[in-house]
Amino acid sequence: MTITFAVRGEYIQLDQLLKATGLCESGGAAHAAIAEGRVRVDAAVDTRKRAKLRPGQTVTIAGESVELVAE
Repeated sequence: MTITFAVRGEYIQLDQLLKATGLCESGGAAHAAIAEGRVRVDAAVDTRKRAKLRPGQTVTIAGESVELVAE
């Protein structure tokens, strides 16, 4: 399943995105998923909790994808 998420401003941090989309129930759960290497940004594993994501990028976790678009 693919979710489209509108980014307000220039970027959103990876941990905030996972929490905002409901893919992780809390910031702690988001940090754990990222640290464990379960999150991919543009098909590559990314372990930076506060990675700045911009419109045009795609995040994947547990078979779910989030496409970032400009608001």
